[in-house]
Amino acid sequence: MSALDLVTQYWPALAAGVVGAILPPGDAQGAGGAHAGDDHHGGHGDDHHGDDHHGDEHGEAHAAAGYTPWQRAGLGLIAALTVLFVQWLWPSGAAAEAAGATDEWSSLLNVLIGLPFVGAAAVLFMPRQLLSVLRGFTLAVLGAGFLASLWLLTVPMTEGWHFQSIKEWIPALGIRWHVAIDGISLWLVLLTTFIAPIAAYASFGSIKSRIKELCFCLLFLQGAMLGAFVALDLFLFFLFWELMLVPMFVMIGIWGGVEKIKAAIKLFVYTMAGSMLMLAGIVYLVWANQKLTGAYTFDYLALSRVVLPRGAQMLCFWAFSIAFFIKVPMWPVHTWLPDAHVQAPTGGSVILAAVMLKIGTYAYLRFSMGLFPGPASSLAANLAGIAILGGVIYGALVAWKQSDVKRLVAYSSVAHLGYVMLGLFGVTPSGIQGAVIQMVNHGVSTGALFLLVGVIYDRRHTREVSEFGGLAKAMPVYATLFLIVTFASVGVPGTNGFIGEFMIIMGTYASERLGTFSGIHTIGAAAGVILAAVYMLSVVQKMFFGPLTNPKNKHLPDVTPREGLALAPLILMIFVIGLFPAIFLDRMKESVLSTYNQFKVVSGQAILFADERNAKLLPEDTFSPAFLKGAPSQGSGEGAAGAGEDEQARRDRGARGGDGALAARAGEAAR
Repeated sequence: MSALDLVTQYWPALAAGVVGAILPPGDAQGAGGAHAGDDHHGGHGDDHHGDDHHGDEHGEAHAAAGYTPWQRAGLGLIAALTVLFVQWLWPSGAAAEAAGATDEWSSLLNVLIGLPFVGAAAVLFMPRQLLSVLRGFTLAVLGAGFLASLWLLTVPMTEGWHFQSIKEWIPALGIRWHVAIDGISLWLVLLTTFIAPIAAYASFGSIKSRIKELCFCLLFLQGAMLGAFVALDLFLFFLFWELMLVPMFVMIGIWGGVEKIKAAIKLFVYTMAGSMLMLAGIVYLVWANQKLTGAYTFDYLALSRVVLPRGAQMLCFWAFSIAFFIKVPMWPVHTWLPDAHVQAPTGGSVILAAVMLKIGTYAYLRFSMGLFPGPASSLAANLAGIAILGGVIYGALVAWKQSDVKRLVAYSSVAHLGYVMLGLFGVTPSGIQGAVIQMVNHGVSTGALFLLVGVIYDRRHTREVSEFGGLAKAMPVYATLFLIVTFASVGVPGTNGFIGEFMIIMGTYASERLGTFSGIHTIGAAAGVILAAVYMLSVVQKMFFGPLTNPKNKHLPDVTPREGLALAPLILMIFVIGLFPAIFLDRMKESVLSTYNQFKVVSGQAILFADERNAKLLPEDTFSPAFLKGAPSQGSGEGAAGAGEDEQARRDRGARGGDGALAARAGEAAR
């Protein structure tokens, strides 16, 4: 390809890069005022005092006087990469053919998980006095992880698992290193690698103490979150699930606000309570499978075939789901979240809201619905009612009455994730697709909101809405960015929030599992959209418009280059997802349809096979071969499986005309 062809093909990216790189240098006096204001107000908690106010930070103070060449180059690179991202993923025959020819590297997920863990270990051997080296190394590792994760986009997400890696780990117990992705987990992995460098960069601007420990926590947390999204062995998933808790507990407990210890302990206790329930459910499920097959395994693919007796099904479903509902969080196990968000440092709040909460919603879709489709189907209408009343409506009303803007954003997460769970409870292709894209949307929009709250807190060291008013006059760029993110959070067409909420509401109305209540649930979800506009636009009006009466706000500096660099990728993604949703929805479509069809058939067969005494093993042909690819060989499992089905069950299946007739009857039972 000639140089002219390259320019012709990629001129939009080149133009975006040039526009981003030629930003004006900024106001040196205003930026200097920002630094002076920070010194005058001092710190709050542990965020703003420590061992590195001088030397390393002194250069940053001068750099804040305007956009440095490196910062302008960074903004230009972000703009160019965003346009390239859209061009690369835009559906086209040539692109699809090129993508289809790309081989999958089975170790890619291992690299994505291992890189931050190795980086965290390396940080422990670095001198704590080398602050710039610690920060630069952490950002380099996280940035390399993001670039490596883009390789996942080179493979079309067809039905089944991709980039699968399987290694024996503890053979005596049937525990394997089994990781893989599909079109559902793809975007959550990319969300994680996208958010982590932004959160780290923002953290380094506000946290001045214990930088070595902070870098270790950020890297360790990144590896654990990625592992939880790709693990297909329940022991491995539980391990990553628990590992996530440690660095977040430390981040809140060390760099949090006034009541940081209380918030950290509350987070730990809630999460551990749910984890113990989930562990009990895992152990029982593995034991039941061993009784049927004669072999131990923790593999999700193998355990999906197990149908427990009705009572045990319900108990295990709740054991798993309560753990996931705590992580989401859903009412009434949500009370840890506002405290954790308010007390966490800005970077911690961004990671917690953007990524960690999504592990709860993803795990419900993957494990609760995948392993226990019968209870998930029969309880769908009741759970959807809780998601609307206790999530969407309750979260919005409580957010409306908050005087602390960070607590308001925290309660808005309860409301927005109520929509995600509603889409999953309805179990329609549209609803599941909307739920997955809304997980990504919430991560982008709420991550940006927490960054913006951190910006104003760094200047005034208060988050009380009553302390502000008329900020648009003093900080017009900040007000504009806040309004854009507010529109995304509300779901204005053209922004990322609209497409997810619209698909969830449409899926709710069309849901068969919600039955006669689908219309009521749809009305409740629509009312939540209105309430979201009320509480978000209300806080915008109070903070940014009206008279500028507080003298402390009259000379506040606008967004600094560092803050703008952190916010730019999130603002761009709001419009990329809002204007080009097809490039995200198309890659998850086949996985969502496969998940929906499997849930529909397996939930019906689970209802038919379940009895009050014995566990059963569903036939392999109940599942698609693509789903079972990578499932462990259980030796005499098939013979044991046949023994697990009593003679009467086999006669019943034969009388119904084989598995095809059974699948048809199962579909009717599921409906």
